[in-house]
Amino acid sequence: MSRILHRNARATPPVAVRGQGVYLYDRDGKQYLDGSGGAAVSCLGHGHPEVVEAMRRQAGSVAYAHTGFFTSEVAEELADFLIQRSPGLGKAYFVTGGSEAMEAALKIARQYFLERGEHKRKHFIARRQSYHGNTLGALAVGGNQWRRVQFEPMLIDAHHIAPCYPYRDQGDDESEFEYGQRIANELEEKIGELGAESVIAFIAEPVVGATAGALTPVPGYFKRVREICDAHGILLILDEVMCGMGRTGTLFACEQEGIEPDIAAVAKGLGGGYQPIGAMLMSDEIFSAIESGSGFFQHGHTYLGHPMSCAAALSVQKIVERDDLLENVRSAGASLKQALGEQFSEHPNVGDVRGRGLFIGLELVAERSTKTPFELSVPLHKIVKQQAMAAGLMCYPMSGTIDGQRGHHILLAPPYIIDHDHIDEIVKKLSLAIDETCREVSAA
Repeated sequence: MSRILHRNARATPPVAVRGQGVYLYDRDGKQYLDGSGGAAVSCLGHGHPEVVEAMRRQAGSVAYAHTGFFTSEVAEELADFLIQRSPGLGKAYFVTGGSEAMEAALKIARQYFLERGEHKRKHFIARRQSYHGNTLGALAVGGNQWRRVQFEPMLIDAHHIAPCYPYRDQGDDESEFEYGQRIANELEEKIGELGAESVIAFIAEPVVGATAGALTPVPGYFKRVREICDAHGILLILDEVMCGMGRTGTLFACEQEGIEPDIAAVAKGLGGGYQPIGAMLMSDEIFSAIESGSGFFQHGHTYLGHPMSCAAALSVQKIVERDDLLENVRSAGASLKQALGEQFSEHPNVGDVRGRGLFIGLELVAERSTKTPFELSVPLHKIVKQQAMAAGLMCYPMSGTIDGQRGHHILLAPPYIIDHDHIDEIVKKLSLAIDETCREVSAA
């Protein structure tokens, strides 16, 4: 009997014993193609010898040094690497994951305005069907009702507007641009309702991940969002924990929108799963306000700037850049999306195939022509996962796609090193899993 509290308290998952390239292997010798990168984490695949060696070298020099006493060479080098390639950001703050990065973003945004004497600012605005982490602050600004509901009494107040979700919300009489402007203008309406002097920031994922299945913004949407934030003196916080670090084809997902955030959070693909790491990146303006004010960020964790984590992340990022893997993200991503579109073009239960780079979502429906979701009582995502694992494929199915309760999707986020054979394998095994799932549901 396992002594671990697993994600499902009624089941023990297979025991992973080895990883190599795009595959993981369990204790029984079964092979699984990592079609979701775990949770969009394993960007470089598993067992890369250069990353393993970088970690070994770091462990042999400085494995841990508390940031209350020291910085480290590898943390400084990683910060330089990221900031030099970032969209207008100036300083980095290294944590151990995405939730911590978002929690730090919320705190530094509030402190920025306190340093400026703007004490009335207390509100955060985000979007429905967003996900920003599982710490209480990050959960509060997230917009997925299923994740929030049982902890609601413990959460800070946050306000939510519509996501950019053209598959379900774009009007028949609207162009993509018109739809995007209409949805973005909800932000201005919400700011007017709350009073601009009381709003700290707007928070969004450039491409929505876990809760809505690779929702990509329509052209012009984020430029309008940036204009609104600037007009009212409000910060723009971009959550790139899942969609950043090359996942959508550029190092930062927001590069493709032609905007710069005031604060960005990254994780997952930053270290590729080799060590736990995330980062909160801030503009020079935010840093300067703190430097010239109180002089310190009133926040911290034991494992900030952990040298082992920074060494792994730096190695991962150098390999991604040296091997031009972002070009493969773009080309292989286009091929995978096309192959999925062709495979499921007439499938009665696949309503939409969407995404960018190697970050692709499939929305599952009970009726394709009407976009009708499956009944709430149907645990479709659980069955899909079981069938995919049986077929030797890891994918990321979720429920609550539409509003936190209704709807289902599958997220794919394979390593950046996949080739055409892997694409064929993903499509074949996913098709088998979906068909088997639909048969099982129909027979129930």
